[in-house]
Amino acid sequence: MNDNVELGLDTFGDLSTGPDGQSSSYAEVIREVVAQGVLADQLGIDYFGVGEHHRDDFALSAPDIALAAIAAQTTRIKLGTSVTVLSSDDPVRVYERFATLDAVSNGRAEVTVGRGSFTESFPLFGFDLDSYETLFEEKLQLLAQLRAEGPTSWSGTVRGALTGQRVFPTTEAGALPIWVGVGGSPESVVRAAGYGLPMMLAIIGGAPARFAPFAELYRRATLEFGHGVMPLGVHSPGFVAPDDESARRTLFPYMKANRDRIGRERGWAPLTYEAFVADIEHGALHVGSPETVAGKIADTITTLGLSRFDLKYSAGPMPHSLLRQTIELYGTEVIPRVRKLLADR
Repeated sequence: MNDNVELGLDTFGDLSTGPDGQSSSYAEVIREVVAQGVLADQLGIDYFGVGEHHRDDFALSAPDIALAAIAAQTTRIKLGTSVTVLSSDDPVRVYERFATLDAVSNGRAEVTVGRGSFTESFPLFGFDLDSYETLFEEKLQLLAQLRAEGPTSWSGTVRGALTGQRVFPTTEAGALPIWVGVGGSPESVVRAAGYGLPMMLAIIGGAPARFAPFAELYRRATLEFGHGVMPLGVHSPGFVAPDDESARRTLFPYMKANRDRIGRERGWAPLTYEAFVADIEHGALHVGSPETVAGKIADTITTLGLSRFDLKYSAGPMPHSLLRQTIELYGTEVIPRVRKLLADR
């Protein structure tokens, strides 16, 4: 574990509600996300990640543009995605866009690529879901090669070949930081390790300790592939309020709205309050007072040996005011407590 573990935030730009209880417009939500990223920078938070979705309950389908707006108003915070759906994108264009963001932000850009847990982008951009695995494997292979920023030769089945071509702009550092988002299959873990890329483990259900074998597999595999020690991060949902009871009471209706909508599409049972509380006390939800959330984050970092922890702070139609509250408490109270707990250990 890095002694200087990074503590960040992730949002999917969920379609929120305004003070009148009505849904905000997509434009309003995008402007709110930009304001949230600026606030995170002001509070000294290490990283701000924006997810990519192509459905009506999320406002952000072009994260790099929102991140560029944040970059223009910030000075220190790292900016990236959570995640970029590489399978339905083009690796060359991904590298170009984020190398451009890197220039705009003075070297603060990152990209986390994954297959995504939603599939709307595949038919939208004309990709066959039957090629789900092949699309990601081949495109990740090409993106990993592009990091060298030199002449690239590559051939595959999902796009045209490259023969000694270069991609521009290049970065001032000589390579764009690229993370691989992983949901928790051994094959995905080994794939990330094989390319020598940092891994971001999405823990959205179940106790973080259950994922320790994947963390250990990643560390062992990176060494066996000759890449040395690589950064390992976790993305996990949470919410911070002044006390545990108000955090649970406030978050539950928004999380239920989000989970039940997705559940109707995927055949899940409706979320109950009992299951919600169990996931806070024993599972993936980092929810409660600053003290409670800090303790759970510190436990997750210690158990898995992390270099970064990102709190996914948006949840369903939660209003902007509550999202700002979580960001403010995370930056001013949670992060200092986490750092003290880690130092004491």
